Amino acid sequence: MTDWSQLTHAYGTAEDVPALLAKAGPDPEGPAWTELWSRLCHQGTVYPASYAALPALTEKARELTATDRTTPLLLAASIVASTDRPYGTPAPEDSHAAEIAELITLVEEALHHPSLAGRPDRYVELLEALLAFEGVEVWGEELHGLSGGEFEVPCPACEAENFVVFGEYGYFSTTDSFYMNEAAGHRRDLQPAAVSSLEGLAARLHACALADGQREVASNLTYVFGSAYCAECDVLFRVDHAIVARWSN
Repeated sequence: MTDWSQLTHAYGTAEDVPALLAKAGPDPEGPAWTELWSRLCHQGTVYPASYAALPALTEKARELTATDRTTPLLLAASIVASTDRPYGTPAPEDSHAAEIAELITLVEEALHHPSLAGRPDRYVELLEALLAFEGVEVWGEELHGLSGGEFEVPCPACEAENFVVFGEYGYFSTTDSFYMNEAAGHRRDLQPAAVSSLEGLAARLHACALADGQREVASNLTYVFGSAYCAECDVLFRVDHAIVARWSN
């Protein structure tokens, strides 16, 4: 049995965590989930109680249907992916390998569920969670930009901040943060990757999205793993390389 009184979270003793876990249900907007997020993964920081909660979050995800388990999966993924953890804390892939293996199975079931049709945003969230559980660096934390339709990255040549935009407002790079306005500044068209050129993780993600009927996600992936011109100096650069470089810094 976990002695929660000996563990801490963002606000001190973790004695309140078991009661919050008991109250947390299928409603993602339920107050118990809000409290758990705030305590266990506060602005991306995790605590001893965060890892202790992984077995309970796994059990909660197991008990809920594939359509209702998104919240415990996303919270568990954020905990696992966080690098802002107490000094000396064992990596979760070592201390909670069994739970992570089950979480991978549970998130895969949710990804394939037909209820996600027409929910590309939710699909991308779960896809990012899967990568977090698998220990995929960068994309286990940064893939959500895919559903937001924007990545902000520095040009590798002149370091100008570029917004790489794909979706509702078009497919272009610009240095104008108000690109959603009609009178936005200079834009350069994005250069999507050819599907046949995708390799490794990019090919896998694209194939998964197509298999799950997420054609919008699959299309946007070709832009994330494609190229963009810097709207300031016109240098052509790989978008995914710029995302990885920013994350690494």
